[in-house]
Amino acid sequence: MFTPKIPPPDTAPTPGTSLVQPLTGITHTPACTCHHSPSVAPAPVRVPAAPVSRSAVQLTPGSLLVAAAGGTAMVLIIGTVLVSMLLATAITAASVAICAVVLRSLLNRPNNR
Repeated sequence: MFTPKIPPPDTAPTPGTSLVQPLTGITHTPACTCHHSPSVAPAPVRVPAAPVSRSAVQLTPGSLLVAAAGGTAMVLIIGTVLVSMLLATAITAASVAICAVVLRSLLNRPNNR
């Protein structure tokens, strides 16, 4: 019941065969009716020379100012988030400690109320 059911080997496709049959007998019409002779080869296309290598990032004074302002803003925002998380953890720990002290005092002296 729990054994895998493997198909017989004659139904599985072999790696050399394709499930898609090739298209045969299709003829394409020419893109234009200019009656070009097929023996004339087109002129080779010249490849432009590689440009002079420059640095990938060009910083202007304005973009430096924007980058510095963005970095400062990110540091301030991330710092604020981290400090607030630390403060929330400290407040939670203090409140748990106070609850523990109160519960301890209530459980240790039930008759002294």
